[in-house]
Amino acid sequence: MHPTGITPNLPLNPDAEQAERAREFYRDYLGFAVEEMNQGWVMRFTSPDGRASVQLVTRDASAAVDSDLSVHVGDDVEAAYAEAQRRGYEIVHPLTTEPWGVRRFFVRAPNGTVINVVSHHDD
Repeated sequence: MHPTGITPNLPLNPDAEQAERAREFYRDYLGFAVEEMNQGWVMRFTSPDGRASVQLVTRDASAAVDSDLSVHVGDDVEAAYAEAQRRGYEIVHPLTTEPWGVRRFFVRAPNGTVINVVSHHDD
């Protein structure tokens, strides 16, 4: 697997006021000034130079569990899935092409962290 990016997935209270306060904190205070994505349940903020990003997640839209971290793998998502299975790692969300255009699966790391292994159409 060849990661092309890593994004922490931080929990977000679904309350609209809390979401706006979080937006102001990450965008305005911490400088993640580019609101790269907002699907209502997930918002991704990126630094102006594109070198750092963070996602705020209320509840994953299609998975039974929420992930703690997203690892972007470009076109390697099928190979990463096969390797996770070969190694006997727990798959907690199957390899899926999601309606919003990503292909991903969730795997549980030995320490319990749930990793969203994802391929974006623009990776």
